[in-house]
Amino acid sequence: MRLDDVTAMPSISSSIDDFHGLDDGDLLNSAIEAYYADIAKAVGRRSPARTGALDIVHDLYVKLAENPEVLRDKRSIKAFLCRAAVNLGIDRYRREAFEATIFSSMGEEVTELPATAALAPDRGLEIKARIAVLRDAIGELPPRRRVVFVLHRLDDMPPEEIARKLGISRNMVDRHLRRAFAHCLDRLLQMQ
Repeated sequence: MRLDDVTAMPSISSSIDDFHGLDDGDLLNSAIEAYYADIAKAVGRRSPARTGALDIVHDLYVKLAENPEVLRDKRSIKAFLCRAAVNLGIDRYRREAFEATIFSSMGEEVTELPATAALAPDRGLEIKARIAVLRDAIGELPPRRRVVFVLHRLDDMPPEEIARKLGISRNMVDRHLRRAFAHCLDRLLQMQ
């Protein structure tokens, strides 16, 4: 970026008039650039997912890039961007907490599986049945979702790395994981 570009940027006020004459895509780019630090700071202060503030700002940009015209009718672009980013951070925190709880008890059961001989016979059979249901549920997933799920749960690959490896967005990885977890949970609940 050249110095001329910086001086031509809108001031920190957040009125739509400061971005007058820009098309929707340029409006989004200019607004994110002008308020990047403020958005990240807002996420860090208000969102439980404090560690990924910059990732959340990036996710916000990617999400808004699909419909940049949404900024046109906002009275305060800065306030809208900060609030949207905080909401994304809260959503990410809730999703991560949900994912952690879904398989936390199953993880213990799987690690205990080799010791099933020491368990009561019906408990060992129950664990084996749950694992069989999970195996079938994973097999029922669409191919891309199955790959994302296996890379994340069995290979312990972080979502960012999965996104890079498969050439998809982080949001798409998260969507695949949420749906895979929900499917597996539904199948487990059906067996009860």
